[in-house]
Amino acid sequence: MRQYFLSFLLFLFASLSLCVSSVVAADYHEQLVLRPLPLSALLASFNFRSNTSLSEFEAHNFRFFPRSLGQILQHAGTRELHLRFSLGRWDAESWGARPWDGAREGGTGVELWAWLEADTDDEADKKWRTLTNALSGLFCASLNFIDGTRTTRPVMSFRPEGNHPNSTSTNTHLLYGVLPHEVVCTENLTPFLKLLPCKGKAGIATLLDGHKLFDASWQSMAIDVRPVCPADGECVLEIEQTIDMVLDIERSKRPRGNPIPRPPPGHELLCDTSKPYHADDTCFPADYNANHDWMLSQIFGKNMKGICPLTNPSVPPVCLQVPGSRSVYVSNGVLEKKNADGVSRCFEIQPDADLEMVLPRIDPPAEGEPAQSVEVQELVKPETPLLYAERSFTGHGQERGGVQTILRNPSPDSEVEFIYMETLPWFMRIYLHTIEARIDGQAGKQNNLIEEVYYRPALDRARGTQLEVRMRIPPASTVFLTYDFEKSILRYTEYPPDANRGFDVAAAVITILSPDTHKSDKRGFAAYTLRTTSLLCSLPTPDFSMPYNVIIFTSTAVALAFGGMFNILVRRFVAADEGPEVSISGLKQRLRSRLGKVFERLQQKTKEVKVQQKKD
Repeated sequence: MRQYFLSFLLFLFASLSLCVSSVVAADYHEQLVLRPLPLSALLASFNFRSNTSLSEFEAHNFRFFPRSLGQILQHAGTRELHLRFSLGRWDAESWGARPWDGAREGGTGVELWAWLEADTDDEADKKWRTLTNALSGLFCASLNFIDGTRTTRPVMSFRPEGNHPNSTSTNTHLLYGVLPHEVVCTENLTPFLKLLPCKGKAGIATLLDGHKLFDASWQSMAIDVRPVCPADGECVLEIEQTIDMVLDIERSKRPRGNPIPRPPPGHELLCDTSKPYHADDTCFPADYNANHDWMLSQIFGKNMKGICPLTNPSVPPVCLQVPGSRSVYVSNGVLEKKNADGVSRCFEIQPDADLEMVLPRIDPPAEGEPAQSVEVQELVKPETPLLYAERSFTGHGQERGGVQTILRNPSPDSEVEFIYMETLPWFMRIYLHTIEARIDGQAGKQNNLIEEVYYRPALDRARGTQLEVRMRIPPASTVFLTYDFEKSILRYTEYPPDANRGFDVAAAVITILSPDTHKSDKRGFAAYTLRTTSLLCSLPTPDFSMPYNVIIFTSTAVALAFGGMFNILVRRFVAADEGPEVSISGLKQRLRSRLGKVFERLQQKTKEVKVQQKKD
């Protein structure tokens, strides 16, 4: 009877497990997309997405949604959250369009923007401080330094990605903060992995290693929390975690135990055999666009350990974007499926199988075959971005300066409409009347480029400068957007320890508007998003060695004055004829008397020793 009862319990537990797995399978999925890029680069995009119903979230029932983050959002009244950790620069000229159309990208450092539920601005500011302090402790970052001088309220640049049916403009506040000087490191990656259901112990998260991630040419970590309300279902709260990084293949293939680069042997050199002077002792280096062979364990330092058992099985965990003509070798237990587009393929992995992937080098062309046909098969041609942007400082001196942004529209037949937003520190005071936009090659200022300007001036040590410009760029044109500013003088206590390095200025946010911005779907507001590089502003810096010099000079003067005064007050001065007579004979007599006393003491000690010996 007992055996039947145990068998029934096991059957019931297995049935419940299958039911739960079938229900929650769609609540979490993860996927890794690998895409080779020109210049010996590899783009790796890790995407983790999970959700929970709003009713369960409000009832504090956390299943795949991380409890640590959920409690912070509830306490701070956050309806939607976006957090970015970024490092490096995306080379749009070589790598093409940004992944996710720039929606998961942030400027250098840390970016945070959120929609908070509050009745007044003061209440929103209080909840904002609560949110930044809590996230600072959760992600081991300096988000608590996002104060009023680094916080703005964007008007045109950001729209909610989620659905907020019960919110209004009066009780929902958008706040945006940025820390361009924040250094992203492994301390931020570890809390990121702890938010995942499998905690980085299984699935694609096992490939994430701090040594590889932060050795990348460009990397970005993103966390997005938003409510999603489907048309025929219950509203859910969705969290999406994304890591994008561009790895240098040659540098990543170096062994960790011997990372110092050394010249390869002659037979391993990649030479351009099309040169007429090519020989055994003469090698012209081949272009970086040439194909490279790599293994997954070489790029990430280890194999992928199975799959996360909680992920949705209908979503393939790993995909590779290479032409269908290229051969890819995988380990046992992995099934390859080529997509119909001909430029990507995905891999289904058995739960207990480890993934190893090998992308071999393309064989050189045969005699008489043009080399062009081989280059086409190397990688998928990157997409051309909708806009190229460069930003730099102009002017000279420590009193005034200027900012110049070069915006280029590569499309030959369509114009680009976008919103350009800058968040500047309070010590950069903009001259708004100097802002102008002109097209390269045309003299004078074009007033039809700038459609709308929103400007919020700075308050000293209380609020930064906010500038938002809505403008259009004609097809195949380059526009220069410039303005002048004045530099303020800080107090000496406001300078950082590395004051001569300069002050970091946050990257500009460019939101390219979709042609259908009038439609009600807010997700179609932005067609493409990009960030410029951050800048270093050099302010008038005092000589911090002067206090030290003043202290030394003052101490020396006080010591000399005090020493002389002390001698006058303490010493007893007498005339030369009143003092004792000093001569050579007197000195000799004193020396003899003292030596005589020494000898007498020695003789006395010798006698005492002899008497003691006789007694013994």
